[in-house]
Amino acid sequence: MAFPPSTIRASRLRKAALAAFACLLALALPAAPAHAHDKLKSSSPAKDAEVSAVEEIELEYTATVKFPFVVLRDGAGQQVGLGEPRLDGPKVSAAVPRPLAPGPYVIAWRVVSSDGHPIEGEIPFTVKGAASTSSAPPSSAPASAEPASSGPATASGQDAAASTAASSDTASSGVPAWIWGAMAVLVVLGAVVALRAARRRPGGEEPDAQ
Repeated sequence: MAFPPSTIRASRLRKAALAAFACLLALALPAAPAHAHDKLKSSSPAKDAEVSAVEEIELEYTATVKFPFVVLRDGAGQQVGLGEPRLDGPKVSAAVPRPLAPGPYVIAWRVVSSDGHPIEGEIPFTVKGAASTSSAPPSSAPASAEPASSGPATASGQDAAASTAASSDTASSGVPAWIWGAMAVLVVLGAVVALRAARRRPGGEEPDAQ
């Protein structure tokens, strides 16, 4: 059974349209990556790097970028002052005016890609602490601060101290002998005077001796 000429022409047109669409699709697929957003190519400091010091932050992208914005934060989230970002084609740099204290830091960046879309990201890194060189060797001095002394000198010092203590005890607790003698004489004289006064008679005459 033969098809009409109009049907055959319509079938050929559909096949040609499908072939053209397939060609356009094949040409469009390789071109898609060319319109992707730009990316960060490298950085200094690098991501998760451990450095001794940072004087400048450098960022390089896969294409020329615009309107760079760079922020540096420490481990507590506090912002660290940076110089104004400088743009040189695909490269962005910012000076770090002051030395960074040891600890973790994060670089937060944002630029406008070459296709007009903004892109952003973060770069963590760590500043290592300086090695301590102030530790001093242990002292060789003896533990005791008392000076060594010889046996005889110590013994003589102890004897002198004992003699001084003994003499002070004697002076404080003893009474001179002459004081005791004078007191005895006074007691005897007092007794004699009292006895004679008792033996006097009222008229002032002493009784006759028996």
